[in-house]
Amino acid sequence: MTGKVLILGAKGRFGRAARSSFYKAGWDVLAFGRNWPDMDGPGRVISGDAFDKEVLIGAAMGCDVIVNALNPPYPKWTRDLPRLTEAVIAAAKASGATVLIPGNVYNYGEEMPPLLTEATPHKPTTRKGTLREEMEERFAQAGDEGVQTIILRAGDFIEAEKTGNWFDTYVAAKVGEGKLSYPGPLDRMHAWAYLPDMARAAVGLAEKRARLGTFCCFGFESINLTGAELIATIETVTGQSMKVSSMPWPIIRLLSVINPMMREVVEMAYLWRVPHAIDGRKLSSTLPDFEHTPIENALTQALGTTPQIWRQAAE
Repeated sequence: MTGKVLILGAKGRFGRAARSSFYKAGWDVLAFGRNWPDMDGPGRVISGDAFDKEVLIGAAMGCDVIVNALNPPYPKWTRDLPRLTEAVIAAAKASGATVLIPGNVYNYGEEMPPLLTEATPHKPTTRKGTLREEMEERFAQAGDEGVQTIILRAGDFIEAEKTGNWFDTYVAAKVGEGKLSYPGPLDRMHAWAYLPDMARAAVGLAEKRARLGTFCCFGFESINLTGAELIATIETVTGQSMKVSSMPWPIIRLLSVINPMMREVVEMAYLWRVPHAIDGRKLSSTLPDFEHTPIENALTQALGTTPQIWRQAAE
């Protein structure tokens, strides 16, 4: 079952991937963003201010699903996240559309257990975690107002696009030079998500929305690896050994005193110290035919090359 989807934040990471996946699945795609520079990309494009409820309501009319991939800069979350939440809820109420949100693991907090399921208690221990929890609670409340919300929760993104995420900016930034960096201890499990797969899963859930509850969450189990396992897999994919360095957290903490963005990074440093993996059994039971891209293939795509080329370059 396809339909019409409004992608909010369509120029961002998840929004861009969702735009492509919904279009490939045959949906009528309307990509919403501020000040679009051109009309490139699948589907139709609309420019507008997502903080303006009336603009968002107008864009959502006739849509079956709203993908809420809006993600303000971290330092502005306190001000902007509640405003965006209310605007999206207003648009969903007016249009009758289901809201689909890419969730993260911030809600669980620093005391999270090694395996995260949909039943794991949310105990946020950071400002951003608390704000995300408040956002999700507001969407849950909106269920009493006739709004259906689906949350697809995942770890850090891995993708081929260079978008400033942890993988391309830090871990694999110098992989072509035979160097890797890792932000935490190498023996701790960390949840990653291959973004194209996650976007395909979002489409699958949207197509089954009529069978789902008013407010439902799904864990997206994609790539659960320790730092050592991730490095070993990259070495296998590239066909060469890597020199591995660690993140200079003491320097970053000093910089955080004067740099707002560094403060945001330091606040979430526990995600690299506390082992965590996402349980995807609920999603698998809902989408039994969904097939994940093999880890080696996902990393090959993310690194933007092929194993054969890497082996030749290493010779």
